[in-house]
Amino acid sequence: MKPVVVVGGGVIGLCTAFALHQRGVPVTVIDAGPAEQAASHVNAGWVVPTLAEPVPAPGLIATSLRWMMQSDSPLYIRPRLDPAFLRWTLHFWRRCNPRDFLAGTEAVAAFGARSLALYDAMREAGVRYEEHHDGLLFAYRTMRALEHDYEALEPVRRFGFEISPAMSGDDLRALEPSLAATVSGGYWLPRERSLRPDTLVRGLVAFLQERGVDVRQDTAVCGIETTGKKATAVIAGGRRIPAATVVVAAGAWTPRLLKPLQMQIPIEAGKGYSIDLAPAPALPQPVGRPLYLHETRVAITPLDGMIRLAGTMELSGLNHDIRPERVAAVARSAGWAIRGWPEQTPISGAGVRVWTGPRPMTPDGLPVIGWLPGYENLAIASGHAMLGVTLAPATGEAVADLITSGRAPDVIAPFNPARFG
Repeated sequence: MKPVVVVGGGVIGLCTAFALHQRGVPVTVIDAGPAEQAASHVNAGWVVPTLAEPVPAPGLIATSLRWMMQSDSPLYIRPRLDPAFLRWTLHFWRRCNPRDFLAGTEAVAAFGARSLALYDAMREAGVRYEEHHDGLLFAYRTMRALEHDYEALEPVRRFGFEISPAMSGDDLRALEPSLAATVSGGYWLPRERSLRPDTLVRGLVAFLQERGVDVRQDTAVCGIETTGKKATAVIAGGRRIPAATVVVAAGAWTPRLLKPLQMQIPIEAGKGYSIDLAPAPALPQPVGRPLYLHETRVAITPLDGMIRLAGTMELSGLNHDIRPERVAAVARSAGWAIRGWPEQTPISGAGVRVWTGPRPMTPDGLPVIGWLPGYENLAIASGHAMLGVTLAPATGEAVADLITSGRAPDVIAPFNPARFG
């Protein structure tokens, strides 16, 4: 029996393979690697269904124009005369309006509402990974920024997400004593979780391989073979792998795989950076909960034996270049928020690792999930931006339902690939 072939071994592809396996569907996973250069390893490790807002937001045009030419700003756009990128950018800016922002927020919130329950089910099935149930704390320098962001959470409340009242700096420090006096206020999302993303990837691979699933790592995919309206095989590692169905879950590399099929899926690589400090710096009070410093767009995640700083968005094409000024900007952010944080955060040397990975970004800020137009058995699951870890189990469930029933679940209707023409 031909398997479903999943192209991409990050959290989206692996959760899709997990959901298919749980339904008794034969599946093969192919991943080009190396895993250390993928967004599934580099991210902050948050499972945050409350944070459903798409990246294109009202007011972002002015902010992005101010930031885009500053190489150490939260958003850096490297100018390039690429017609596809220019079209993507124009489409992105057109989506920075209240109507599309609200519709996108509600679509993602509805989709992610079962994320925590699906992670619990995954763990109960036997997938092992490092996970923490400490919520997520937003910390702000200015009350103005806090009030703006807190108001933006209103559309997601009806999906049952728990959000604390806005809190003063003193109230925040009572909850998280590591915060500095410069923090003016914030709020707490008590049900959100964090995990170490590389352990999730390894845990899913181990679970699948122990149950006989063929997971081929470090295997480059050269192309997808099609006949008429059907995908018939994947060409990878010099071999032809026959397929009953093909699912492309290759993150920022998805457009390259689909281009030979005359499929133009507008996904850009939004490079993010992270800095792992192991052990964490010696502080008067260790950081006990994940923190988001929204004004500088930096995440701080305490993990077993280490702390991870992550953030920034760099639109410079699909590459793994590390820009030292952007790494330094991420490192500096912790200084204003954490009491006793070293003035010079180490960004090299023993116990320090700097990572970079490309997030798959669509111009409307929504994932792309469903059958590709013109094909009966070729699906895509990509474009999750910063919510790949959060939405991975829900994406796997939706794609598995799509394949086994032939019908797209209603909840993924806003993510239909056909919306791009």
